[in-house]
Amino acid sequence: MEREPHYFTVVPKLPEKLRPLKEMAYNLLYAWDGEVRMVFRRASPELWEETGHNPVLLLARLSMERVRELEEDEAFLAFLERTYERFRNYLDRPAFTPYKDLREGLLIAYFSAEYGLTDCLPFYHGGLGVLAGDFLKSASDLNLPVVGIGLLYQYGAFKQSLTAEGDQKETIPELDFYHMPITLLREDGGEPIMVKVGLDHEELYAQIWRVDVGRVPLFLLDANVPQNPPHLRVVTSRPYPDDREQRLFQEMLLGIGGMRALRRLGFEPSIVHMNEGHSAFAGLERVRVLREEKDLTFDEALLLVMASNVFTTHTSVPAGIDLFDPALIERYFSPYLPSLGITLEALMGLGRRNPKNSSEPFCMNILAQKLSGNINAVSRLHKEVSQRLWRDLWPRIPEEDVPINYVTNGVHVPSWVSREMAETYTRYLGPKWVEDPDNIKVWSRAEEIPDEELWGVHERRRGRLVAFCRRRLREQLIRRGASTKEIELASEVLNPDSLTIVWARRMVAYKRPLLIFRDLDRLARILTDPERPVQIIIAGKAHPNDYEAKRLIKDLISIIKEEPFRHHVVFIEDYDMDVARYMVQGADLWLNTPRRPDEACGTSGMKAVVNGALHLSTLDGWWDEAYDPEVGWAIGRGEVYEDHEYQDDVESRAFYTLMENEIVPLFYKRGPGGIPREWVAKMKAAMRKLGPSYNTNFMLQRYMEDYYLKAFSYLEELTSEGKEGIADLAAWYRRVSKEWDGVKVIRVEQESPPELEVGDQLKVKAVVALGSLTPKDVRVDLYYGPLSPFGRMKRREILTMELVGQEEDGYVFATSLPCIETGRFAYFCRVTPYHPRLIPTHYSLGLLVTWG
Repeated sequence: MEREPHYFTVVPKLPEKLRPLKEMAYNLLYAWDGEVRMVFRRASPELWEETGHNPVLLLARLSMERVRELEEDEAFLAFLERTYERFRNYLDRPAFTPYKDLREGLLIAYFSAEYGLTDCLPFYHGGLGVLAGDFLKSASDLNLPVVGIGLLYQYGAFKQSLTAEGDQKETIPELDFYHMPITLLREDGGEPIMVKVGLDHEELYAQIWRVDVGRVPLFLLDANVPQNPPHLRVVTSRPYPDDREQRLFQEMLLGIGGMRALRRLGFEPSIVHMNEGHSAFAGLERVRVLREEKDLTFDEALLLVMASNVFTTHTSVPAGIDLFDPALIERYFSPYLPSLGITLEALMGLGRRNPKNSSEPFCMNILAQKLSGNINAVSRLHKEVSQRLWRDLWPRIPEEDVPINYVTNGVHVPSWVSREMAETYTRYLGPKWVEDPDNIKVWSRAEEIPDEELWGVHERRRGRLVAFCRRRLREQLIRRGASTKEIELASEVLNPDSLTIVWARRMVAYKRPLLIFRDLDRLARILTDPERPVQIIIAGKAHPNDYEAKRLIKDLISIIKEEPFRHHVVFIEDYDMDVARYMVQGADLWLNTPRRPDEACGTSGMKAVVNGALHLSTLDGWWDEAYDPEVGWAIGRGEVYEDHEYQDDVESRAFYTLMENEIVPLFYKRGPGGIPREWVAKMKAAMRKLGPSYNTNFMLQRYMEDYYLKAFSYLEELTSEGKEGIADLAAWYRRVSKEWDGVKVIRVEQESPPELEVGDQLKVKAVVALGSLTPKDVRVDLYYGPLSPFGRMKRREILTMELVGQEEDGYVFATSLPCIETGRFAYFCRVTPYHPRLIPTHYSLGLLVTWG
């Protein structure tokens, strides 16, 4: 008989003078505050590196002898006292927030399946997690009312190693939570605080861990508890399991369990922000709670949930969409149907493009969109891609009107900028660059940094990158059992003075890591020019099941291990946040080669730019909106090709041409003191123009102003009359939906000649049949714009038409359109539902649009 043991925990004992170390170790502020980080580094430089920059583990491993030394080290104690005061001031007295007068009751719950916060918490598996981590850090810096929710995975991100032939091998580390900067939340009696989620005929339990991200709490659910049977204890073993049932359990725990955890801890979020579709079940849980506690119908509860849900989609391609077999949904959600107040068919329809197609899989991304009145993509180009990808959900409106807007991703600058560059910024931009990194005036001072000083900082960081790569190469070769000669040669690879290109990101086919290797002779000439040498550093992991990406790595290794590339191109294994920092801080040129338009945003280039690198990329993701010849280079002009082989040939040649004719000559064009003045001018221009806009403080302020505050105001208005106001709106919507087939544009009459002059008024009248509806139930607009040579509207404008009368076959609406520019134009009459309390993004309420 297997018995459950009794547990206890042992923690380090520190003398009173050193107690602040423990408090600071359990707050991730050290991950972006250099002084706090330096305290732990000074306590033991060797342990700081050995523990993977983990202050909790460092304190656990400090010898008693070293503790006594620190207790008697007056210089260290003085530094600790100053740093602790700085730490407490950050937490207790926010120096900066643009939102000092936030209304009471505003609380944003941010859901994400992964978070990339710091080196010793490897719960992230890609850019989605790193973005989520940067989001919480900026929320802390801005002192916003945000709480994070996610899952705590027992196994961290896999460690990558390569064989001599380039085959990727993976090892997955098992994590020791009790030696990490996270805290298990307990009841007063000492037992872990639990939440549970029903799964068919059993319960899934999870305990809750807290991570303090500066001022922001992050709560992570952990299913590895004795209350669960073995097959449920593994639900949070690792993110995104291949087994579809386990994946469903994981996403039910994230969404449903996440909402229950917040309420269990006393948090009542007014706004829920879902970072991708993994947490979409949170919306259903919110509906259930509203029905139970406010005695609402499903339709009434859905209105409130839609009003206050924000959904961010990161998907650019159908392969990235999370789908479940309908049978799985039926099995595990049938018990929820009575509390939701809907049928199984209605539930399935919430996750389908076509609700009537019973064979269509259940899509988490679609569920999130149908439960959210506020949807955004993550770059301007990605907005267009998302509107095209999801237009089937709104079949009666033009693609460009699909209610998906965008907020371009950003990076948390203090987490990624080098210490030397940060000190330079403080000297010349002033200390506000940390508090207010989206301030255009602050970044304009980048021009005041002396060329010599900026270039000196950058050269030192390039030298550190080269030294890091040599050290890592030696370690890689030793692991592979390489010869002594090969290991010694690693110390000669790369040149700290050469133009250094970095390509580092997730290894996947659409990112095209082999694009620049299509013409090896031409590339070799660029790299081996004795007067103007160039070197390339490459890093990236392939998903364990992405065999195409693994083949790309193998092909890459087969190229770069041969002459003349072996001294000029290196592959650094096990790309993670630590490796990324070295690379973004030391690169001269950050290279990105995605196939347009498959990159939703991409943020690695933003991190490089604030460290002084210049950016070279295809016009995809963020670079499509950020590119300016003054700040970097573009491969191509944003073309999209059907023939990918031809596209790769064209764009690889464009890369070589840019390198030969512009980039290499500019880098090596040296003035007095050996400084490339024009290159440095471009570095400053990139900092000045891109720094204010491509950071997570700016991103969060867009979310606050364009989504959270507007949604909160609308929610307050919607609930101002209590249940009656919500019931009235839901009843109106049911009535309008039922009667909408009777709405028809009978005719549109133009009361002006077909050719007008600038300054004239185009008078338009529309006769609209409303069936049993009234003019108060609809909004009639003139939808117009100039035409391209191919007859498409280049842009569209909307004029509201006024009710002017009634004829035998319908109501008459009219307006006058001012002619303020020349050209060929077109217009339509558009009829949509109208209610004074209709959700602002009214298309998202349904498919009720009539054209004429």
